[in-house]
Order: sequence, then C-alpha cells, then structure tokens
Amino acid sequence: MGRAYQNRKDSMAKTSDAKAKVYSKYGREIYVCAKAGGVDPDGNLALRGLIDRAKKDQVPTHVIEKAIDKAKGGGGEDFSPARYEGFGPGGSMVIVDCLTDNPNRTFGDVRQCFTKTKCKIGTQGTVSHMFDHAAILAFKNDDEDAVLEALLTADVDVSDIESDEGKITVFTPHADYFKAKQALTDALGQLDFDVDEIQFLPKSVTPINGDDVALFERFLDLLNDLDDVQAVYHDAEF
Repeated sequence: MGRAYQNRKDSMAKTSDAKAKVYSKYGREIYVCAKAGGVDPDGNLALRGLIDRAKKDQVPTHVIEKAIDKAKGGGGEDFSPARYEGFGPGGSMVIVDCLTDNPNRTFGDVRQCFTKTKCKIGTQGTVSHMFDHAAILAFKNDDEDAVLEALLTADVDVSDIESDEGKITVFTPHADYFKAKQALTDALGQLDFDVDEIQFLPKSVTPINGDDVALFERFLDLLNDLDDVQAVYHDAEF
C-alpha cells in the first residue's frame, strides 16, 4: 500500500481564496458530523478526529466553533453525503466525495467537470472496487513491534504498517478506524497524529503523461472549485 496515500487527495490551500474553500469544506463537514453524532468531541470520536485534522490544516478556531454552534441549533441545512465515480483523463480512475443539500444540482455540477475534460462519469461501483477504503494513522514512534502488538491485542485488522525515520504509519480497514485509534492511545498514551483520516487508496496506479497531465490538472481544479466537493481520490501517477 505504501506512502502513495500522500498524493491521492486533492491538494489545496495555495492561495487565500483556496484557503477559504478549505475552511468552507471543513466547516460543512464539522457541522454535519456534529449534527449527526453530537456536538461534544469527547462523545463524538469522529468529530474529535475531524477537529484535530482541521487544526493541523490551520483552519481558524472561529470557523470550527461556528460550525459546532450551528449544529447545536438543530436547524440549518440538511446536507447528505454523495459519492460519484468515473474515469478521468488518461483512463485514470476517480472517486469524488461530496456533501450536498441538493443532489440533483451536485450531480449535474460534477458531471459537467467530467464532460468538460473529455472524461466519463459512471454509476456507483464503477471504480470503487479498485480502491481500498482505509483508515490511515501516522505518528512519531519507532517501536513497530509494540504498535503492532497493541493493535492486534485490540483485535484490529491491520492491513499494513510502516516504520520510517521515527514515524509509524498504520493502515486498517475504514471500519476499524475508531478501534485502532483507541487501541493506540490506550497503549501509547496521548498521540499527536500527523495523519488521521479515512481515504480511498488505489490498488494500482495509472500513469498519466503528455497532454493528459494538463487535462487532469484542469479536471481537479474544476472539481475543487465546487463547494459541494469535499475530497477527490484517484489513481493517477504523473
């Protein structure tokens, strides 16, 4: 599986405008998570992990608090997750995760991104079987045996574990995310996770070259410009 995950999610935050989009995406996701599972991070592990990731991505505290306060009110928008799959430039495989209050609008917007770059959107399951839906936890530690023992003792299904220059990265099925995180903190104490999230990791890669590189970059830009898009996963390798 390896460290390929570092390049699979869309990369943003290059300009102030892009940062604002990142803040908006986190704000929406925090609102939905808090509304669904409770506004107390101690009782909502998904929310706690999401807040930690937001802070690492330098999302201002007021953005996080505003989203949680909005969830406390109980009203507001009714967002639901939507996932779209298809083939990008060069025959690459792409998964687009969204949060939307209007599925018809979001589908139309995402489909247009595919169409404008000569790509093809598919039905559910078109490419997702070629990805692993995995939880990734990376933290500073150099005792791989102790980490593995803690996870196996807690009956966590470990897909892969890597140790590199004092940092350990653990891969588990997404369903074991909370169990793995709890097992690690129980055994090793409070950890500062460098990576703490669930992603789609491609089982193989599709080389992209020539004109397809620029087309793929435009494709990602079009998707990232959509407010409803939360994350883009792909198997393209430039």
